[in-house]
Amino acid sequence: MDGRMGGREDGTDGVPEAQALDRRAELSEFLRTRRARLQPADVGLPDFGRHRRVPGLRREELAQLAGVSVAYYTRLEQGNGRNVSAEVLDAIARALRLTDAEHAHLMHLAKPKAHKKKKAGRPQSLRLGLRQLLDAMDGVPAYVVGRRADILGWNALAAALFGDWGELAPKDRNWARISFLDPRSRELFVDWEQKASDVVSHLRMDAGCYPNDPQLSALVGELSVKSEEFRSLWARHDVREKGHGTKRMHHPLVGDLTLSYDTLRLPDDGDQSLIAYHAAPDSASAQSLRLLASWGKDASSVGSARS
Repeated sequence: MDGRMGGREDGTDGVPEAQALDRRAELSEFLRTRRARLQPADVGLPDFGRHRRVPGLRREELAQLAGVSVAYYTRLEQGNGRNVSAEVLDAIARALRLTDAEHAHLMHLAKPKAHKKKKAGRPQSLRLGLRQLLDAMDGVPAYVVGRRADILGWNALAAALFGDWGELAPKDRNWARISFLDPRSRELFVDWEQKASDVVSHLRMDAGCYPNDPQLSALVGELSVKSEEFRSLWARHDVREKGHGTKRMHHPLVGDLTLSYDTLRLPDDGDQSLIAYHAAPDSASAQSLRLLASWGKDASSVGSARS
């Protein structure tokens, strides 16, 4: 196993003006895209179809649903979240029918006074005990992911399944770079579009928590230049927390696998999560995982997807 890696009165929270403007733009675009996806019928309002000039709800309709003035909501959607209360944001989140992850993202972007700003500067590292735990997880592909979708550590079976990340430069051990820049990722993940969407949605959450992280900005800029698919997904402003689910894969050695995964956020570092994959007992996928484990390191060198 290996791996590594009090606001001012003007509302800028002491960050450079350009970065503060970026945060306001993020808030504006997020609210606009969430409003655009709601139709009047979704919230019990009459729909005068041909007279509507914008997709989704109008600002005045959203303001009415949230119980705030149109002028107040318009200022917020224009990115002016200064002095907005958590209670008002809760009301707007309910009106927009935001998910829990979207609600949290709105709070991060709007920066209500009670919300504490996180620091992005500290380096990411993996506890020795966690490295040992990964190695001890026999028969279960597992890895730890941190901020910016960086892959911080993994076990032998994860390397056999996804590819030997140890062969990559540290900056390339990153789910976003792998998903969009390594074509072998598309071969491994049967539902690659969903995988790509998940990765971008997780990055959006990260950007909300750390709006002034220069490494995250550089990553988003690089991928936006190199991948049209990334640009399109990033523009949607979708956000999701890492959770649990199922992935279908096609491995060059053992063929098709259907694996469930669970995400466990670390109690002593909320920016790190352990993700473990497992197959249903006595299934063909469980047999394939055992076969993959028997290949050991050799498995990661045969048609590796590195993702």
